[in-house]
Amino acid sequence: MSFIIIAPPVPTQKWKEELELIAPEIPLIIGAETDRPDDIICAMVWKQKPGILKHFKNLKLIFSMGAGVDHILADNTIPENIPICRVVDPQMAFSMSNFILMAVLNHHRSFYDYKKAQDKKKWAQFEFEEKKLKIGVLGTGFLGMDIAKKLHNLGFEVTGYSTSDKEAPFPSYAGDEIDTFLSKINVLICLVPYTPKTEALLSYDLFKKLTHPTYLINVSRGSVQIENDIIRALDEGILNGAFLDVFEQEPLPIESPLWEYPSVQISPHVASLTYPKESVRQVIECLNRIEKGLDLPNKVDRKKMY
Repeated sequence: MSFIIIAPPVPTQKWKEELELIAPEIPLIIGAETDRPDDIICAMVWKQKPGILKHFKNLKLIFSMGAGVDHILADNTIPENIPICRVVDPQMAFSMSNFILMAVLNHHRSFYDYKKAQDKKKWAQFEFEEKKLKIGVLGTGFLGMDIAKKLHNLGFEVTGYSTSDKEAPFPSYAGDEIDTFLSKINVLICLVPYTPKTEALLSYDLFKKLTHPTYLINVSRGSVQIENDIIRALDEGILNGAFLDVFEQEPLPIESPLWEYPSVQISPHVASLTYPKESVRQVIECLNRIEKGLDLPNKVDRKKMY
Protein backbone atom coordinates (compact mmCIF):
# COMPACT_ATOMS: atom_id res chain seq x y z
CA MET A 1 0.00 0.00 0.00
CA SER A 2 1.33 3.42 -0.98
CA PHE A 3 1.16 7.09 -0.02
CA ILE A 4 0.96 9.89 -2.56
CA ILE A 5 1.88 13.57 -2.40
CA ILE A 6 0.14 16.02 -4.74
CA ALA A 7 1.42 19.50 -4.00
CA PRO A 8 3.76 22.26 -5.23
CA PRO A 9 7.45 21.27 -5.56
CA VAL A 10 8.91 22.85 -2.40
CA PRO A 11 6.55 21.33 0.19
CA THR A 12 6.53 18.07 -1.77
CA GLN A 13 10.31 17.71 -1.46
CA LYS A 14 10.30 18.52 2.27
CA TRP A 15 7.50 16.10 3.07
CA LYS A 16 9.12 13.42 0.91
CA GLU A 17 12.38 13.72 2.84
CA GLU A 18 10.63 13.50 6.19
CA LEU A 19 8.48 10.52 5.21
CA GLU A 20 11.54 8.67 3.94
CA LEU A 21 13.27 9.32 7.27
CA ILE A 22 10.33 8.43 9.52
CA ALA A 23 8.81 5.55 7.54
CA PRO A 24 11.16 4.41 4.76
CA GLU A 25 9.15 1.19 4.39
CA ILE A 26 6.12 3.05 3.00
CA PRO A 27 6.14 3.32 -0.82
CA LEU A 28 5.71 6.94 -1.84
CA ILE A 29 4.46 8.34 -5.14
CA ILE A 30 5.05 11.97 -6.11
CA GLY A 31 2.43 13.60 -8.31
CA ALA A 32 -0.94 12.35 -9.45
CA GLU A 33 0.32 10.04 -12.22
CA THR A 34 0.69 6.38 -11.32
CA ASP A 35 0.02 3.09 -13.05
CA ARG A 36 -1.06 1.55 -9.74
CA PRO A 37 -3.80 3.89 -8.44
CA ASP A 38 -5.47 1.12 -6.44
CA ASP A 39 -2.39 0.89 -4.20
CA ILE A 40 -2.88 4.42 -2.86
CA ILE A 41 -4.37 4.49 0.64
CA CYS A 42 -3.27 7.95 1.80
CA ALA A 43 -3.11 11.21 -0.16
CA MET A 44 -1.24 14.24 1.20
CA VAL A 45 -2.37 17.24 -0.80
CA TRP A 46 -2.21 20.99 -1.15
CA LYS A 47 -4.32 22.79 -3.78
CA GLN A 48 -4.77 19.66 -5.84
CA LYS A 49 -6.82 19.85 -9.04
CA PRO A 50 -10.51 18.98 -8.52
CA GLY A 51 -11.32 15.43 -9.52
CA ILE A 52 -7.75 14.20 -9.37
CA LEU A 53 -8.33 12.03 -6.28
CA LYS A 54 -11.26 10.07 -7.72
CA HIS A 55 -8.82 7.74 -9.49
CA PHE A 56 -7.70 6.31 -6.15
CA LYS A 57 -10.47 3.88 -5.25
CA ASN A 58 -8.89 2.56 -2.04
CA LEU A 59 -8.15 5.87 -0.32
CA LYS A 60 -8.49 5.66 3.46
CA LEU A 61 -7.24 9.14 4.35
CA ILE A 62 -6.80 12.57 2.78
CA PHE A 63 -4.44 14.84 4.68
CA SER A 64 -4.16 18.58 4.08
CA MET A 65 -0.56 19.78 4.00
CA GLY A 66 -1.60 23.06 5.65
CA ALA A 67 -4.09 24.46 8.14
CA GLY A 68 -6.66 25.20 5.43
CA VAL A 69 -8.87 22.53 3.88
CA ASP A 70 -11.02 24.54 1.46
CA HIS A 71 -8.94 23.28 -1.49
CA ILE A 72 -10.03 19.73 -0.60
CA LEU A 73 -13.65 20.45 0.26
CA ALA A 74 -14.13 22.33 -3.01
CA ASP A 75 -13.77 18.99 -4.79
CA ASN A 76 -17.24 17.39 -4.83
CA THR A 77 -15.90 14.20 -6.39
CA ILE A 78 -14.36 13.08 -3.09
CA PRO A 79 -16.57 10.43 -1.43
CA GLU A 80 -18.12 11.43 1.91
CA ASN A 81 -16.78 8.33 3.64
CA ILE A 82 -13.10 9.25 3.21
CA PRO A 83 -11.89 11.13 6.30
CA ILE A 84 -10.05 14.41 5.82
CA CYS A 85 -7.56 15.55 8.45
CA ARG A 86 -5.48 18.68 8.80
CA VAL A 87 -2.27 19.41 10.62
CA VAL A 88 -2.51 21.08 14.03
CA ASP A 89 0.97 21.83 15.31
CA PRO A 90 2.03 23.95 18.30
CA GLN A 91 5.08 24.98 16.28
CA MET A 92 2.73 26.34 13.60
CA ALA A 93 0.98 28.41 16.26
CA PHE A 94 4.38 29.62 17.48
CA SER A 95 5.30 30.86 14.00
CA MET A 96 1.89 32.36 13.27
CA SER A 97 1.73 34.17 16.60
CA ASN A 98 5.24 35.56 16.20
CA PHE A 99 4.32 36.84 12.75
CA ILE A 100 1.22 38.59 14.08
CA LEU A 101 3.15 39.95 17.05
CA MET A 102 5.60 41.50 14.60
CA ALA A 103 2.76 43.14 12.69
CA VAL A 104 1.07 44.41 15.86
CA LEU A 105 4.25 45.76 17.46
CA ASN A 106 5.42 47.50 14.30
CA HIS A 107 2.06 49.29 14.18
CA HIS A 108 2.06 49.92 17.94
CA ARG A 109 5.45 51.65 17.89
CA SER A 110 5.02 53.40 14.50
CA PHE A 111 7.89 51.46 12.96
CA TYR A 112 6.77 52.14 9.39
CA ASP A 113 6.70 55.88 10.09
CA TYR A 114 10.25 55.69 11.40
CA LYS A 115 11.25 53.70 8.32
CA LYS A 116 9.89 56.45 6.07
CA ALA A 117 11.82 58.99 8.11
CA GLN A 118 14.96 56.88 7.73
CA ASP A 119 14.49 56.81 3.96
CA LYS A 120 14.52 60.62 4.07
CA LYS A 121 17.50 60.65 6.47
CA LYS A 122 15.30 62.43 8.99
CA TRP A 123 15.82 62.15 12.77
CA ALA A 124 12.16 61.74 13.81
CA GLN A 125 12.61 61.63 17.57
CA PHE A 126 9.41 62.35 19.54
CA GLU A 127 7.33 62.67 16.35
CA PHE A 128 5.30 59.49 16.80
CA GLU A 129 3.49 58.40 19.94
CA GLU A 130 2.99 54.87 21.21
CA LYS A 131 -0.49 53.91 20.04
CA LYS A 132 -3.22 52.87 22.44
CA LEU A 133 -4.35 49.60 20.92
CA LYS A 134 -7.64 47.81 21.39
CA ILE A 135 -6.98 44.54 19.65
CA GLY A 136 -9.74 42.32 18.30
CA VAL A 137 -9.03 38.74 17.23
CA LEU A 138 -11.65 37.59 14.74
CA GLY A 139 -11.60 33.81 14.94
CA THR A 140 -10.37 32.43 18.25
CA GLY A 141 -9.75 28.85 17.18
CA PHE A 142 -6.45 27.05 17.75
CA LEU A 143 -4.28 29.74 16.13
CA GLY A 144 -6.45 32.72 17.06
CA MET A 145 -6.64 31.84 20.75
CA ASP A 146 -2.87 31.39 20.87
CA ILE A 147 -2.11 34.91 19.64
CA ALA A 148 -4.96 36.44 21.64
CA LYS A 149 -3.60 35.01 24.89
CA LYS A 150 -0.05 36.10 24.08
CA LEU A 151 -1.15 39.66 23.33
CA HIS A 152 -3.23 39.67 26.52
CA ASN A 153 -0.23 38.45 28.53
CA LEU A 154 1.86 41.27 27.06
CA GLY A 155 -0.59 43.73 28.58
CA PHE A 156 -2.58 44.67 25.49
CA GLU A 157 -6.32 45.19 25.66
CA VAL A 158 -7.69 42.17 23.76
CA THR A 159 -11.18 41.16 22.68
CA GLY A 160 -12.05 37.92 20.93
CA TYR A 161 -14.82 36.76 18.63
CA SER A 162 -15.80 33.26 17.55
CA THR A 163 -18.90 31.64 16.12
CA SER A 164 -19.22 29.68 19.38
CA ASP A 165 -18.60 30.64 23.01
CA LYS A 166 -14.99 30.35 24.14
CA GLU A 167 -13.47 30.54 27.60
CA ALA A 168 -10.80 33.22 27.61
CA PRO A 169 -8.99 35.51 30.06
CA PHE A 170 -10.29 38.52 28.11
CA PRO A 171 -13.72 39.68 26.85
CA SER A 172 -15.03 37.33 24.20
CA TYR A 173 -18.04 37.56 21.93
CA ALA A 174 -19.81 34.92 19.85
CA GLY A 175 -22.59 34.31 17.37
CA ASP A 176 -24.63 37.42 16.55
CA GLU A 177 -22.44 39.66 18.76
CA ILE A 178 -19.98 40.51 16.00
CA ASP A 179 -21.19 44.12 15.71
CA THR A 180 -20.49 44.65 19.42
CA PHE A 181 -17.06 43.09 18.95
CA LEU A 182 -16.25 45.39 16.02
CA SER A 183 -17.33 48.49 17.96
CA LYS A 184 -14.73 47.93 20.67
CA ILE A 185 -11.49 47.59 18.67
CA ASN A 186 -8.98 49.58 16.65
CA VAL A 187 -6.87 46.63 15.47
CA LEU A 188 -8.62 43.78 13.67
CA ILE A 189 -6.70 40.51 13.36
CA CYS A 190 -8.48 38.06 11.05
CA LEU A 191 -7.86 34.36 11.63
CA VAL A 192 -11.13 32.81 10.48
CA PRO A 193 -11.13 29.65 8.37
CA TYR A 194 -12.39 29.95 4.82
CA THR A 195 -15.99 28.77 4.51
CA PRO A 196 -19.00 29.98 2.49
CA LYS A 197 -19.96 32.06 5.55
CA THR A 198 -16.58 33.80 5.76
CA GLU A 199 -16.13 34.38 2.02
CA ALA A 200 -15.79 38.14 1.43
CA LEU A 201 -16.29 38.74 5.16
CA LEU A 202 -13.75 41.57 5.23
CA SER A 203 -15.92 43.91 3.21
CA TYR A 204 -16.91 47.55 3.23
CA ASP A 205 -20.15 46.61 5.02
CA LEU A 206 -18.13 45.08 7.86
CA PHE A 207 -15.63 47.94 7.98
CA LYS A 208 -18.46 50.47 8.35
CA LYS A 209 -19.35 48.84 11.67
CA LEU A 210 -15.96 49.75 13.14
CA THR A 211 -16.26 52.59 15.65
CA HIS A 212 -12.60 53.65 15.57
CA PRO A 213 -10.11 54.00 12.70
CA THR A 214 -8.77 50.46 12.62
CA TYR A 215 -5.61 48.68 11.54
CA LEU A 216 -6.35 45.46 9.64
CA ILE A 217 -4.18 42.34 9.83
CA ASN A 218 -5.36 39.45 7.67
CA VAL A 219 -3.46 36.16 7.87
CA SER A 220 -6.40 33.85 7.12
CA ARG A 221 -7.31 33.36 3.46
CA GLY A 222 -7.43 35.72 0.50
CA SER A 223 -11.04 34.78 -0.29
CA VAL A 224 -12.07 36.20 3.08
CA GLN A 225 -11.25 39.76 1.97
CA ILE A 226 -12.46 42.11 -0.77
CA GLU A 227 -9.38 44.10 -1.73
CA ASN A 228 -11.27 46.92 -3.45
CA ASP A 229 -13.28 47.37 -0.24
CA ILE A 230 -10.07 47.49 1.80
CA ILE A 231 -8.76 50.25 -0.46
CA ARG A 232 -12.04 52.14 -0.19
CA ALA A 233 -11.99 51.87 3.61
CA LEU A 234 -8.39 53.12 3.64
CA ASP A 235 -9.26 56.07 1.41
CA GLU A 236 -12.16 57.00 3.67
CA GLY A 237 -10.13 56.67 6.88
CA ILE A 238 -12.20 53.76 8.21
CA LEU A 239 -8.99 51.73 8.10
CA ASN A 240 -5.77 53.52 9.02
CA GLY A 241 -3.53 50.81 7.60
CA ALA A 242 -3.30 47.13 6.79
CA PHE A 243 -0.88 44.21 6.98
CA LEU A 244 -1.95 41.62 4.43
CA ASP A 245 -0.41 38.16 4.10
CA VAL A 246 -3.14 36.67 1.88
CA PHE A 247 -4.81 37.86 -1.30
CA GLU A 248 -7.74 37.15 -3.61
CA GLN A 249 -5.26 36.10 -6.30
CA GLU A 250 -1.83 34.70 -5.41
CA PRO A 251 0.76 35.71 -6.35
CA LEU A 252 -0.62 39.24 -6.01
CA PRO A 253 -0.83 40.66 -9.56
CA ILE A 254 1.78 43.32 -10.31
CA GLU A 255 -0.97 45.74 -11.33
CA SER A 256 -2.60 45.63 -7.88
CA PRO A 257 -2.55 49.07 -6.22
CA LEU A 258 -1.87 47.37 -2.89
CA TRP A 259 1.82 46.98 -3.82
CA GLU A 260 2.45 50.71 -3.55
CA TYR A 261 -0.27 51.74 -1.14
CA PRO A 262 1.56 53.81 1.51
CA SER A 263 -0.23 52.41 4.57
CA VAL A 264 -0.28 48.77 3.46
CA GLN A 265 2.34 46.14 4.27
CA ILE A 266 2.47 43.00 2.14
CA SER A 267 3.94 39.55 2.74
CA PRO A 268 3.65 36.57 0.34
CA HIS A 269 1.42 34.18 2.34
CA VAL A 270 4.11 33.18 4.80
CA ALA A 271 2.49 33.88 8.19
CA SER A 272 1.73 30.24 8.93
CA LEU A 273 4.48 27.70 8.36
CA THR A 274 3.90 23.96 8.22
CA TYR A 275 6.62 21.78 9.72
CA PRO A 276 6.97 18.55 7.73
CA LYS A 277 8.40 16.41 10.54
CA GLU A 278 5.42 16.88 12.85
CA SER A 279 2.96 16.84 9.96
CA VAL A 280 4.22 13.52 8.61
CA ARG A 281 4.09 12.07 12.12
CA GLN A 282 0.43 13.10 12.31
CA VAL A 283 -0.31 11.51 8.93
CA ILE A 284 1.08 8.17 10.07
CA GLU A 285 -0.72 8.42 13.41
CA CYS A 286 -4.03 9.09 11.66
CA LEU A 287 -3.60 6.12 9.35
CA ASN A 288 -2.69 3.84 12.27
CA ARG A 289 -5.83 4.96 14.09
CA ILE A 290 -7.94 4.27 11.00
CA GLU A 291 -6.55 0.73 10.87
CA LYS A 292 -7.51 0.26 14.55
CA GLY A 293 -10.96 1.81 14.15
CA LEU A 294 -10.16 4.72 16.48
CA ASP A 295 -11.29 8.35 16.32
CA LEU A 296 -9.06 10.68 14.36
CA PRO A 297 -7.40 13.79 15.76
CA ASN A 298 -8.06 17.01 13.84
CA LYS A 299 -10.64 15.40 11.58
CA VAL A 300 -12.40 17.98 9.43
CA ASP A 301 -16.11 18.53 9.90
CA ARG A 302 -17.33 18.82 6.32
CA LYS A 303 -20.36 20.88 7.30
CA LYS A 304 -18.34 23.40 9.30
CA MET A 305 -15.48 23.19 6.75
CA TYR A 306 -12.78 23.04 9.43
